[in-house]
Amino acid sequence: MRALHRLTVAETRLFLRDPVSVVFGVLFPALLLLGLGAIPALREPADEFGGVPFVEAWAPAALALGLGILALQQIPVAVATYRERGVLRRMSTTPVHPGAMLAAQLLVALAAAVVAGALVLGSAWLVLDVPLPREPLGFAASFVAGFGALLAVGVLVAAVAPSLRLATGLSTLAYVVAMFAGGVFLPAFLLPDALVRLSAYVPPGVQGLLRTWSGAAADAGSGPPLLLQVGIMAALAVVVGAAAARLFRWE
Repeated sequence: MRALHRLTVAETRLFLRDPVSVVFGVLFPALLLLGLGAIPALREPADEFGGVPFVEAWAPAALALGLGILALQQIPVAVATYRERGVLRRMSTTPVHPGAMLAAQLLVALAAAVVAGALVLGSAWLVLDVPLPREPLGFAASFVAGFGALLAVGVLVAAVAPSLRLATGLSTLAYVVAMFAGGVFLPAFLLPDALVRLSAYVPPGVQGLLRTWSGAAADAGSGPPLLLQVGIMAALAVVVGAAAARLFRWE
């Protein structure tokens, strides 16, 4: 536990020194939402979004953009960099297992995701007058399950990518696919019905976040039950995470 604590502190310092991860993973979602909220028309209720303003309906998608960067890009690139530079190989010769480094990466990413979520919630509530999630427990469950599934995919990319270049390419591809299939890039009314149904189960689970945040925007009377969405996200996290652990190589 002492080694994990030291590694987590070290990884936190490295994360904070990386302006790309901090800005785009933690600060960008709230800044983007505030920028859109500065447009008066986007703060007016709209029928396309169930009678709520665009900024309220799109707030979970803004958060998902940051979660994807933290899980699908920051972790694979960091681990691939350590692998290329021989850090993992050198760690394997010490009493500290390289797995502790990976656990530290996950803890830092989770902490960063919580901060990003708090910034989005706080800025939406305090600045844009968007109500807080009406189902806080459901929102928290959707957040944890969806981000856990994203983390599992990120670790899987880190497991199979032997080089930094390949890790960067695979992580970017995974990010684009997850954001598009998850309904982040476009609102639901612009997507085909089949993609809307699929997006309910694609991490980070924007539909679940939206349903628990603003039931009117999510049309809570339609779509799969929230428990089913969260359960599938959690199952994805376990299955993909187990595959990543099995395929992971430290050299």
